Amino acid sequence: MDSNWKEELARLKAIIASTGLTETKKWGIPVFTYNGKNLIGIAGFKSHFALWFYNGSFLRDEKKVLINASEGKTKALRQWRFHAMEEIDELGIIAYIQEAIENENQGKKLIPQKKEQLPIPPQLQAVFEDDEAFAENFFVLSTSKQNDYLEHIHAAKQEKTKLSRIEKMRPLVMQGQGLHDKYKK
Repeated sequence: MDSNWKEELARLKAIIASTGLTETKKWGIPVFTYNGKNLIGIAGFKSHFALWFYNGSFLRDEKKVLINASEGKTKALRQWRFHAMEEIDELGIIAYIQEAIENENQGKKLIPQKKEQLPIPPQLQAVFEDDEAFAENFFVLSTSKQNDYLEHIHAAKQEKTKLSRIEKMRPLVMQGQGLHDKYKK
């Protein structure tokens, strides 16, 4: 949390606390839960501080204050950004929180769509043809782990970078590991 917004974040916390939600810490920031489900988070950033609703896409947003901070990536999360203490609308925030609780009680949530497997790059296909064990181990991985590797290869612009990435992923694949497994512990 950015310390520039200490008083403002304390004010948001007080407002949220008045609704009976449970405060926890997740990813190093305050997250407020309802019946064990993440409902709201708050944090300070360089130019603003924000309150976000994990299933904010289901809110009516009558005040037209919610934004999708990562268009195209974020599906359900919506942010309400503030730039000064004076922008904090206590009654509005409480109304949004009550609606979020109501939505949670109704079981509204976004079900992520399963991604289809990405196409195999020709460079990787050639390696698979030369090394059956590597290919077998790759296709045993979950679709999401396969896609992580495939995205990593597709993102490289140069042929030599693609080949280098394939060689670096080989020992991980042979051990049944995903590209990002070391970060998920």
